[in-house]
Amino acid sequence: MKIAIISDTHDNLANFKKIIDWLKKEGISFILHCGDIASPDTLKKALEGFSGKFLGVLGNADNIYQFDLKDYQDHPRIKVFEKTGELKLDDKKIAFTHYPREAKKLAKSGKYDLVFYGHTHKPWQSKIGNCLLVNPGNGAGIIFKPTFAVYDSKKDKLELKILQTI
Repeated sequence: MKIAIISDTHDNLANFKKIIDWLKKEGISFILHCGDIASPDTLKKALEGFSGKFLGVLGNADNIYQFDLKDYQDHPRIKVFEKTGELKLDDKKIAFTHYPREAKKLAKSGKYDLVFYGHTHKPWQSKIGNCLLVNPGNGAGIIFKPTFAVYDSKKDKLELKILQTI
């Protein structure tokens, strides 16, 4: 299964929508968002017409907009966690968070095959033990070009996507 990993969209609705339109075209119906969506309104607008699953975590910018997690507790397709989310995808255990320090702790725990995080806006990949630690960059295009990642669990392959080239 292919999933998209997005982070730090910071209310850039145009970029967020462009990513989602590309995902729909590619048949990717699962998004992990590593925080700093910014406003709940942006999330709602970005996901219009997207019928897939969305899992996200809050980042520091989301706290400013006072995301109410209760709005997403019983939603059938959208779930937003306060600090850390986790899932099992095929035979891979995955965790995701916003902050690099928390991501490193998760990776060092030995419980996960992959840990995704955001906050720095810089695409990055490293290995801690057997865990792949990945920052998909930022969807907003702040400081660095707007990027996101696609992970194929069947092939165990991760690709960085540069928004300007899709």
